[in-house]
Amino acid sequence: MRSLRTARVTALVTAPPLLLAAAGLVHPRHLTPATAGDWAGLHIALLPVFPLLVLGLLVPLWGRPRRDADGALTVLAWAGCACFAAYYSGLDAVAGISAGTVVDHGVHGAAGRLFATGDQLGRTGVYGLAVASLAGCAVLWRRHGARILPGAVVLFAACWSFADSHIFWPRGVFTMLGFAVAFALLTVAAAARPAGRVREPERLTNP
Repeated sequence: MRSLRTARVTALVTAPPLLLAAAGLVHPRHLTPATAGDWAGLHIALLPVFPLLVLGLLVPLWGRPRRDADGALTVLAWAGCACFAAYYSGLDAVAGISAGTVVDHGVHGAAGRLFATGDQLGRTGVYGLAVASLAGCAVLWRRHGARILPGAVVLFAACWSFADSHIFWPRGVFTMLGFAVAFALLTVAAAARPAGRVREPERLTNP
């Protein structure tokens, strides 16, 4: 039963980065009048998907935070996730939907400014995701110990790459696959019994 639940949770948290990786394979490499329609349309479709990337952090930390260090770190992780969802959606709307629309309608000189604003929004969102990843992994470390290290290492590498790769092929696609791998590893680690709850076997004593 535990393994089935873990498989379901793993499927849930890896679905958004895998969808984004697939979208990266068809994302136009450059915004031109010929690609503008597809550029805007793809980003409209992805508008609800980008915020779901944080499921890989929210699900392992699910539950009401306690009034202790774990609770404070959990709230910090939630705040970082909210920052990512808000600001990276801004990037999607400004540099994706808006820029694609103005180029598609022949408006000259606007796309560059939209890209500059979108880049600032996107970086802020990724910084929020990095803070959420650091805080979330700290909570999981306190609960589960070193078993979360492989997922944490992959997650931090993906955050670093995400800062300037978006989902563009090839690095952006591999970045999204990195998130999927990281979230799967963290989910499996979090499904194990918390380290602090494992009871040591009782020692036999002579009467």
